[in-house]
Amino acid sequence: MLRASHTCSPRSRVRESGLALVIALIVLVAMTLAGIALVRSVDTGVLIAGNLAFRQGATVAGDTGVETARTWLMGNGSSLTADSPGNGYYSTSQQNLDLTGNSPDPSKTAFDWGSNAKCLAEDAAGNAVCYVIHRLCENSGPLDSSTCSTAQAVRGGSSLGSIRPMETFQERSWSMVATMGYYRVTVRIAGPRNNISYIQTFLVI
Repeated sequence: MLRASHTCSPRSRVRESGLALVIALIVLVAMTLAGIALVRSVDTGVLIAGNLAFRQGATVAGDTGVETARTWLMGNGSSLTADSPGNGYYSTSQQNLDLTGNSPDPSKTAFDWGSNAKCLAEDAAGNAVCYVIHRLCENSGPLDSSTCSTAQAVRGGSSLGSIRPMETFQERSWSMVATMGYYRVTVRIAGPRNNISYIQTFLVI
């Protein structure tokens, strides 16, 4: 009984070898593209994490600017009726200024942080902090509730109004009611990677 035998011709073997080479090349290209995408993804993640870290550091440095401005205001309460550009202080709100350079209003003037602000020494992380203080008033001079943003505050006295140990009654009393002004503190932080952040806060003094 004869059995059928199957043999591969040299031509078919060449065809199979060529197909395997094409498949191998396709797989190699796909793996290369996947590797490139992975590297780019990792690089992007590292870059984002670094930017967030620098931004957080800039925010912390900005707090130093706010605290320095507050300390200056508390120590110069008697001379806040006039501008003091050398200390980054202005007795009016100057609403026509663009403090960040991002205002869409073309009528606003860009603020010159190099000449009109108070700059602190660069910190260890390379952050350069400058601040400017604006009293929220329309005009210079003493605080005026009609032209300034003000708040009423009690500065001293007693809230006692109960029976004292000697069974006598003490009326509650306050020594004086003070008019306090609002001050806008804007801080600009220039980071070591040319990143710039702004912090703005309002103080009542």
